[in-house]
Amino acid sequence: MPFATIDGQPLHYIDQGTGPAVLLAGSYLWDQAMWAPQIAALSQHYRVIALDLWGHGESGRMPERTQSLDDVARQALALLDHLDIDRVTLVGLSVGGMWGVRLALSAPQRINGLVLMDTYVGVEPEPTRQYYFSLFKQIEDTGVITPQLLDIVVPIFFRPGIDPQSALYQDFRAKLAALPPERLRESIVPMGRITFGRDDLLPRLAELNPDTTLLMCGDQDKPRPPSETREMAELIGCRYLLVPEAGHISNLENPQFVTAALLKFLAERA
Repeated sequence: MPFATIDGQPLHYIDQGTGPAVLLAGSYLWDQAMWAPQIAALSQHYRVIALDLWGHGESGRMPERTQSLDDVARQALALLDHLDIDRVTLVGLSVGGMWGVRLALSAPQRINGLVLMDTYVGVEPEPTRQYYFSLFKQIEDTGVITPQLLDIVVPIFFRPGIDPQSALYQDFRAKLAALPPERLRESIVPMGRITFGRDDLLPRLAELNPDTTLLMCGDQDKPRPPSETREMAELIGCRYLLVPEAGHISNLENPQFVTAALLKFLAERA
């Protein structure tokens, strides 16, 4: 398995295919395996890199120096340097989009294109932030995501009509239930606090290139509703797409639609 040592910790990533580079940056509580349908299709034509957030998948614990999403963006840039990748198309979903925008703003010369999915770079609305922080406190205190918490957390990621017995739903629930206490306390909870305590980047969105930026959002995304995507697209002046029959993890709930949209976007950048 490929790892890069960044800020003293092993960052796990996969590197598949050849051609122009594409960096896939996923959601909080998910690892790079969430991109499996897109990796299979995109790696036929592109060099696809997908990383695991700290404490997620095979990556090590969150480094001490990680204080904000700006640090996560800096660490991802260090990974690109490690791989000798000068320019990349960055596809960021949820927190991947939150730090992806920071990378694009801090190093615009490294970005061929930017796709932001099911994400929002404004501050978290205060009631939601306080709610999530209360959940983090429970997880920190108990060292486990209890069945009661799983009943709250897991549905957030999917469209309301999903079959809770489906493999997608049950596999995700089982992964969260199996997270060990030290990983939750050292990485998962701190990463959550950084994510939902983020600062406001909406005023800087006009700095992004509207011609090389695309926004996507599941049409039934509850935590990051389409209204947020429309707001950001207006500030950037770029296109946006709503993914039919999809919630927050839109690339897995409607993989055909998302993969086709990404392939079209990438072909335009070639």
